[in-house]
Amino acid sequence: MTGADRQQAHERLESELGVLWRRVRRLSVDLARQVDAGIEVASYGLLGALADGGDLRAGDLAERFGLDKSTVSRQITQLEALGLIQRVPDPMDRRSRLIHVTEDGLVRVRALRAARGRWLGEALRDWPDADIDTLVVLLARLNSSLAPE
Repeated sequence: MTGADRQQAHERLESELGVLWRRVRRLSVDLARQVDAGIEVASYGLLGALADGGDLRAGDLAERFGLDKSTVSRQITQLEALGLIQRVPDPMDRRSRLIHVTEDGLVRVRALRAARGRWLGEALRDWPDADIDTLVVLLARLNSSLAPE
């Protein structure tokens, strides 16, 4: 593959990823509203990160998502008011608070992920298993390549 061919392939990939991103974003908005109309879609990202990675400080969440601390603070306040998270003492520094997902928060994350899984399962219904496996491997490789160092 020549340099020009590779550049063209990268541009096609970027275009396809853009289409995928828009479709997943639209789906995320729709599904988040089905789970709870009052929660911002971005808040589900924070909730999911906490569900996957455990308790974190608000500043750590802001850094992980590349968001302003005030944005994360607003989302945390919303999630806390809905009973989906709670602030707990940091055992390493009692002056700090960690954000902890409540059982109701975990239920909501699971519900949203199950709905996304059904959507994706329907989209891939006619795909051979080997193609799905290959896609998973390639996306994991891409995500690894894109991870900040």
